[in-house]
Amino acid sequence: MNHFRSQFPVWGTIVDVDCSSAIVSREQLNMAMQKVTEFCRQVDEDFSTYIDSSWVTRLRRGKVDIADCPASVQEVWQLSLQAKYLSDDAFDPWAVAGGFDPSGLVKGWAADICADLLVEAGAQHVQVNAAGDLSLRGGYFDEADGVIKPWKIGVVNPDNKEEVLQIFEITDGAIATSGTYERGAHITDPYTGMIAIGAKSATVVGAKGWLCDALATGLMVAGQDAAKWFAQDELAGYQVWVIDRHENSAWSI
Repeated sequence: MNHFRSQFPVWGTIVDVDCSSAIVSREQLNMAMQKVTEFCRQVDEDFSTYIDSSWVTRLRRGKVDIADCPASVQEVWQLSLQAKYLSDDAFDPWAVAGGFDPSGLVKGWAADICADLLVEAGAQHVQVNAAGDLSLRGGYFDEADGVIKPWKIGVVNPDNKEEVLQIFEITDGAIATSGTYERGAHITDPYTGMIAIGAKSATVVGAKGWLCDALATGLMVAGQDAAKWFAQDELAGYQVWVIDRHENSAWSI
């Protein structure tokens, strides 16, 4: 089993990619990883609200219309509309200071593409961790037992990052957690324009990274009122685990 791991700075954070394969060489995995790194840097150039020349910055300043943007930006715009609808507007990239900001969705979207690029290159077991938004493919190969096992992803206590409160086992799919771990209270409630107070931490597990990412953000706004979202057919199979802000308790779906 050939194994390759890379950590690189982008999007104001560190992306950690771990992959392995029994059918392609370590050198081939390295070449695929270079494509992943280049893709992530292009995502930053296109979507960053801190880069004056990015498409998102130009959208926010009214210098271009969405129809003028490349296909990737138009795709994220459309996915944002879907997530806004599915979350009853609790996730709303247009209801933030300065205009359209898809930051609450784009890392999960990009992590999925990174994972798929590696699988296309021959990687059989992939984990892409984009600052808490993870895309997972093929489980991991346990060399000690000689078997493939699900990736085990822990969710930490937002008040004590050394304590793992919940573990999810995922072979293929995505998981996203939103909270105050790294950036403090940074999520805006689109209903009020104030800081979101619906939850202290929200984790979503499902098939699509972009949707897990967006729903986790929306859950931070809506809290337990969001439970009804998951009765929608589009969210069948998605799992939720939320730590309440005002009570020492958690709830799940």
